[in-house]
Amino acid sequence: MSSRKTIFYWTLFDFANTSFSIVVVTFLYAVHFKKTIALNQPIGDLYWSIGTSLAMIITAVISPVLGAIADYSAGKKRFLLFFTLICIAATASLYFVKPGEIFLGIFLFVLGNIGFEAGLVFYDAFLPEITTPKTYGRVSGYGFAMGYLGSLATLAVVYPLILAGNIRESFPLSAAFFLVFAIPIFLFIKDKRKKIEKTKSYLSIGFNRVWGTISHLKNYKNLAIFLLAYFFYIEGVNTVIFFSGNYASTTLNFSDSELLVFFLVVQTTAIIGSLILGIVADSFGQKRTIVVTLIIWIFTITLAYVTRDKSGFYIVGLLAGIAMGSCQSTSRSLMTSLIPIDRKTEFFGFYSFFGKSSAVLGPFVFGMVSFLTGNQRTAIISIALFFIIGLLILVRVKDPKLSEPES
Repeated sequence: MSSRKTIFYWTLFDFANTSFSIVVVTFLYAVHFKKTIALNQPIGDLYWSIGTSLAMIITAVISPVLGAIADYSAGKKRFLLFFTLICIAATASLYFVKPGEIFLGIFLFVLGNIGFEAGLVFYDAFLPEITTPKTYGRVSGYGFAMGYLGSLATLAVVYPLILAGNIRESFPLSAAFFLVFAIPIFLFIKDKRKKIEKTKSYLSIGFNRVWGTISHLKNYKNLAIFLLAYFFYIEGVNTVIFFSGNYASTTLNFSDSELLVFFLVVQTTAIIGSLILGIVADSFGQKRTIVVTLIIWIFTITLAYVTRDKSGFYIVGLLAGIAMGSCQSTSRSLMTSLIPIDRKTEFFGFYSFFGKSSAVLGPFVFGMVSFLTGNQRTAIISIALFFIIGLLILVRVKDPKLSEPES
């Protein structure tokens, strides 16, 4: 199979899985849970935050171990299939959750989220197998661009159901979308296998390899510095994703239709950012490209703080989309350049650990600042601190493509 076809089939999975993130995590189910399942009670927000944090914590803990097991058994595709089916089944099952069934609604959400997030560990680990170091940036960008395109396609598919008020029907439809477009990666992309004699249980092997990596992390100093920087700046990105809609609705009084337009702006510019800056990163340098996106993020957060009208916030959305698409895709490609090739899935497990654990702290800080000050503007400017800290740490990372002297 040609490299282009392989890359296309790989990116189709990004196209497929965003149907879950957009329908369940970001928009429809998030609103449906609060208004219908939790009977529009204030405690619904608490249950939702607990569910989100629980899913992220579980994924963060199991990802490095699963990655180590997959590296040992060369079974990335099997693990990816397992977690993909969990996510699809949980998403489709949301149709059966009735008003007041909060525990079932949260359980299925957590289960689907674990399937989605854990699957990404194995999906990301295919990147160094389908392309060369020279094109990590652009191929990673292609994947994220396809993901944002998939979110737009999913919204187009479920839009008639939204207009008709049939929100529950959108969940099995989203699951079907995920299933159909995920099939090519399992049919056409081969998992590079190696025959290793198994002398212990996979679980024991996984924990032993992870502990060995932690114990010898000093041998991966450059990678450790990057993961620390990533933890802080992706904290800011996650917080923006979780609260941008809430901020626009509460502070700037956006209507539902205005929020939809705002989301379309963000997704469209995220596609552009992923593609263009992903290509630029291969020649300009992945670290330098991330530095540029973090500077854009700091400016964007500052602009959001001073913006008092809706039109200005659309500009914020435009900049945020560009920075978000580039920041996520280029971080993945830089990670790919830094990891030892024989432990790629294990290290992507650590990458997932830092990304998912950060999704707990950032929203908590935003919510706490908002609560203590009674002002979302103060809370949103606090997000800039995460980007600043991440930037200060990132400048110490050596970009292997540029052969920079390490600080």
